[in-house]
Amino acid sequence: MTTAVRSSANAPASTAFDALVLDGRLRQALVTVRSLGRRGFSIAALETGKDAPAFVSRWCQRAFASSADLGADRYLTHLESALDTSGARVLIPSHDGTIELLRRHRARLERRVRLAMGEEAALAVAVNKERTLAVATRLGIRVPRGIVVQTISDVPAALTEVGLPAVVKPTESWASGTERGVRLTLEVVTTPDEARRAVASLTRFGGKTLFQELLAGRREAVSFLYANGKVHARFAQWAKRMLPPVGGISTLRQSVAFPRDIGDQAERLIREINLEGYSEVEFRRDAAGVPYLMEINPRLSGSLEIAVRSGVDFPYLLYEWARGLPIDEVDDYRAGVWMRDLHRDLSMTIEALKERGRPGVAPPVQAVVDFGLSFLQPMRYDYVDWSDPLPAAKATADFMLDLARRAVRKTILSLWSALPAKCCNARGFWESVSASRKRRSTAP
Repeated sequence: MTTAVRSSANAPASTAFDALVLDGRLRQALVTVRSLGRRGFSIAALETGKDAPAFVSRWCQRAFASSADLGADRYLTHLESALDTSGARVLIPSHDGTIELLRRHRARLERRVRLAMGEEAALAVAVNKERTLAVATRLGIRVPRGIVVQTISDVPAALTEVGLPAVVKPTESWASGTERGVRLTLEVVTTPDEARRAVASLTRFGGKTLFQELLAGRREAVSFLYANGKVHARFAQWAKRMLPPVGGISTLRQSVAFPRDIGDQAERLIREINLEGYSEVEFRRDAAGVPYLMEINPRLSGSLEIAVRSGVDFPYLLYEWARGLPIDEVDDYRAGVWMRDLHRDLSMTIEALKERGRPGVAPPVQAVVDFGLSFLQPMRYDYVDWSDPLPAAKATADFMLDLARRAVRKTILSLWSALPAKCCNARGFWESVSASRKRRSTAP
């Protein structure tokens, strides 16, 4: 059953909350709680598990923890219980799995709460990279050279068409093939064996993959608040570092003046599919600086805070749109603002040391030097807000605990693999037990 894990004395006793923010462990959920809370709105948050940075924000007046896995149908029961308790007027999701579940039960939920996400027809295109790229091609927007791959048997044709190195990515990021669901991410492949393994992994739930050329230029993204045929706000940024290095979560990013080339293309695209609400359209440039469309994220993105810090309060604009209120117009923002996710940036640097020589991975010395030099750059940091310090402390504690767990696990595995041959039977027994438990935990 849904459990309130934190309740502030400031929580409204009888009136409805203005918004219930889902996916409270994500950076963008915390940004949303802070954005709306500062404006005097009453905000509740929900997450799977008892801990989330958004829960400890001074502006989170009620926190709900669900014991159901993200994306599972049982999560819906817990969500509805939270809605009963909070009486929230607007529901704001941030995670692919949450959005997929809300889409399945949209009609049921819209009878009781406003959903801060686009209409179904637009979402069906935006969450599917194959359909997105097809629309872009029709509009004359450049897309990476690539081919759709459904099975391992399609890999030879893809290698002939695209070559290596290449990027293999799922057409949809969230797979519902298990009770828990799973988020799928792209993989960079440099050999035929890697290509076959990547396709096998990404299609294990029956989906398709895109086998695309690897572009060497920088990644840029433009974000919009679009509604009723009008763009109410625009924002642009580029990612200097990501985890993983190609197509991953941005760990170091900078706001930039709105680029007319990709900006105009992205706006044509969202208008064509009529994607209302917030969206982030991602491009990758080639070595000559020519932009190619990668994908659309039709949800609040992990890099959201840099837009807010630069003067575009997308969470508030999204709330206005979802409530059916007049939407503010934002005509300008500050370019040159840097933001860093220090925890992930450290992880990225560690990965660079492990993955030396891989496409998109900086040489070890360069990675370490760049990590250190970033401290000399005037910088804002994700989670850090001196008027609301507890979420940063919570995120840091979680990160350190995760590092400790990884270190212990690595030590145990090293010792395990070093066991003498006479212990192999015992080791094999426990490995089979562990594998059996894993199969049971992931069974549909």
